Amino acid sequence: MRSIVRRFVSVFRLWPVESPTSDGPPSGMAEPAESLAYPQSFLGVGRSLTGRNWIEREHNARDAMTIAQRLAAPEIVGRLLAARGVAVDAAQTYLTPSFKTDLPDPSLFLDMDRAAERLADAVARAEKIAVFGDYDVDGATSSALLIRYFRALGLDVRLYIPDRLSEGYGPSVAAMRLLADEGAKIVVTVDCGTQANAALEAARDAGLDVIVADHHLPGDALPPAFAIVNPNRHDDRSGCGQLAAVGVAFMLAVAINRTLRARGWFAGRAEPDLRTWLGIVALGTVADVVPLTGVNRLLVWRGIEAMDANRVPGIDALKQVANLNGKIEPYHLGFVLGPRVNAGGRVGQCDLGARLLSTDDPAEARAIAAELDALNKQRQEIEKATCAEAIAVVEGDARLREAPVLVLARDGWHPGVIGIVASRLKDRYHRPTIVIAIQDGVGKGSGRSVAGVELGSIVVDAREAGLLVNGGGHAMAAGLTIAPDKIEAFATFMIERVGAAGLNSPEGRVLSVEGALRIEGATPDLCALVAKVGPFGAGNREPVFAFAAVRMVHAAVVGEDHVRCVFSDGKSRLNGIAFRALQTPLGKALLESKGRPLHVAATLKADEWQGQTRVQAQILDAAFV
Repeated sequence: MRSIVRRFVSVFRLWPVESPTSDGPPSGMAEPAESLAYPQSFLGVGRSLTGRNWIEREHNARDAMTIAQRLAAPEIVGRLLAARGVAVDAAQTYLTPSFKTDLPDPSLFLDMDRAAERLADAVARAEKIAVFGDYDVDGATSSALLIRYFRALGLDVRLYIPDRLSEGYGPSVAAMRLLADEGAKIVVTVDCGTQANAALEAARDAGLDVIVADHHLPGDALPPAFAIVNPNRHDDRSGCGQLAAVGVAFMLAVAINRTLRARGWFAGRAEPDLRTWLGIVALGTVADVVPLTGVNRLLVWRGIEAMDANRVPGIDALKQVANLNGKIEPYHLGFVLGPRVNAGGRVGQCDLGARLLSTDDPAEARAIAAELDALNKQRQEIEKATCAEAIAVVEGDARLREAPVLVLARDGWHPGVIGIVASRLKDRYHRPTIVIAIQDGVGKGSGRSVAGVELGSIVVDAREAGLLVNGGGHAMAAGLTIAPDKIEAFATFMIERVGAAGLNSPEGRVLSVEGALRIEGATPDLCALVAKVGPFGAGNREPVFAFAAVRMVHAAVVGEDHVRCVFSDGKSRLNGIAFRALQTPLGKALLESKGRPLHVAATLKADEWQGQTRVQAQILDAAFV
């Protein structure tokens, strides 16, 4: 690593902050709405072509230099780690996360030991266990993980995923009674159950021991379960509230394994290797958009390694239908594989995702993956039409556009796509969004939030206020059931509770950059160093670099609406691409700049092609100099 230190000294440095010197874009191009630089603007960019103020990502410069020196690494590595709050003494372990140093003790979770002991008893007695999961990716991966684990222990396991349309989210009284009639002794609910008070009361009365493995925020009273393992319980002190449900399920499996080992149960028996299924854990963690920090970062880091080894037939089949042949990255989990797993729960058979990820039959996995791929295409068409209708509603209502939270409802919208539509609108309007589909006199809603607004807790409060039939979630996402005649009152409640926080979130208004980089510094070596700070995703954003005063050498449209280009600083050239940018000011600037200098902000990707590794800039933003 020392051999490349000097190379980065001259190519990565903080450029002086200065005001723009241009007199506007070339003729025929739109001037950004606000051209005056903010006092803290990086490179003087106060209003970019995407309407954002560029700022330097905050970091402790002294810590950054100390980290770089201790690691014998370029200064950029120290800067990236310091900006992520990594302490000097923790830098080395951060770059090489391991289960020995980074996996928390399962006993820190409230009720974990009680749950593990009961499930270890079930293993010893060969009792019938049912795994009850949600129909999204987190629920499917959580269910598949525990199904695989209990089957490896020789148990008879029943999978139950409720139908989204006929049963709705979470345990129901009818489902609990059915499982009891089938002979189940224990029900483990995953990614649900924390608020299922009536259903768990019925389960208790039917003689079922219910163990909840969840991460959703609780209501005022917890249900009467045998154990509730949820790091977001108000009385839980584990500090692991960022876990997705699949992470909680993994910790539960670790605890059961440890309990069985302590009892000597594995004497003469093969002990399951939980690391084999970490690809499933990584998929659910990324797809549920929980922060990739702490233990989540460990699970995704090691999970991607396991996934690359093709150890799970369902994941291998998903990669095949998605034409993924190279190294898997978090992007592929969240935007390529995850939507396909989700498709069954959105527009098809709700248990397909869990069945895909729990089968060991490659032929069955290929068949289910092909079905999910077809359903995903169907989902995309429904989503596209619904999103267009929702945008038209917002654009046609000035009061709605000015509200701190968007609440939209319509008869006939498909409840399976409203979560994705809410996410699209949140990204477009930069405020919390809840989309409600009304069918047969019942409204099913899904919400997505922005930084600074704890959406799940507000939805729980709305339920407690009598505005919802059911509702809950976590900070960035929520789901709900509502009577149509309560929607207007619910919207008023949300506007009052969200208030200014919904309009003042920095999301979509600020672009944080690590610093300015010369083109000659955008090398495969740099990409390899940056990757060590990942995996990147929610809570651990991929580093953005600025290239100052570059000129477009070539630009052209590729695909339907992407802009591919080559830009230069006079000495070196770099390939770049701006996805879905054709009809935006950014895309027009890249295509029509005619030699005018631009500041360009981008992430960097190293791709292998015909035995060579090349770097490409994925352009996020630009501003005229």
